[in-house]
Amino acid sequence: MSKEYVIARYEKGGHKFEILVNPDNAFKLREGGRVAIDDVLVGDYIYKDARKGDRASPEEVKKVFGTTDVKKVAEIIIKFGELHLTTEQRRKLLEAKRRLVINYIARSAVDPKTKTPIPPQRIEKALEEARFSIDLYKPVEEQAAKAVRAIAHILPIKIAKAYITVKVPPQYAGRAYSELRKLGEVKNERWLNDGTLQIELEVPAGMQAEVIDSINRASKGTAEVNVRVV
Repeated sequence: MSKEYVIARYEKGGHKFEILVNPDNAFKLREGGRVAIDDVLVGDYIYKDARKGDRASPEEVKKVFGTTDVKKVAEIIIKFGELHLTTEQRRKLLEAKRRLVINYIARSAVDPKTKTPIPPQRIEKALEEARFSIDLYKPVEEQAAKAVRAIAHILPIKIAKAYITVKVPPQYAGRAYSELRKLGEVKNERWLNDGTLQIELEVPAGMQAEVIDSINRASKGTAEVNVRVV
């Protein structure tokens, strides 16, 4: 864990609020990671100006955030404000964000002709060729969509969904059922008269191979699998 602390700032309605945070953990929390707010915050104060030690009044905090709970306010500041980073901290976090975008695209996109996933290395190379810039504060999904449009003239690619229909014979259906439901969004399922399980899953198209491997493990290789990419 980094021992360097930075200011996270949030401005609204002419009011400015600042907190001190661990930059690595603040970034993880902002990106939806499981991080306890206590591991992000440095101190228990909401400031108007952290460098001067000028604290925000409870009245100001309540007016803008609807609460004076420091942890709840801090989460809002971290998720919707900006981190004031050193050049090295920004470089490090931009690289982490870049990896998130590349991995999201690799999970979600396919070659539109072959309907097969595209390796992260090919996506990374295309992004470099297109000189696509990552924004530290914009959501991964939003940037991934823009990145796909930016590299489409370099690399045949499209965001798609894979619909995987699975039939598991009776002897493995019961034990495989709960595992299969965890692999994607269940679109429909039914049990046939002989005890065979038939289930359709929706998954990001780039994850189809990984999901099929998991289906085979859960069914001991007995499942019948059909894939449709849309």
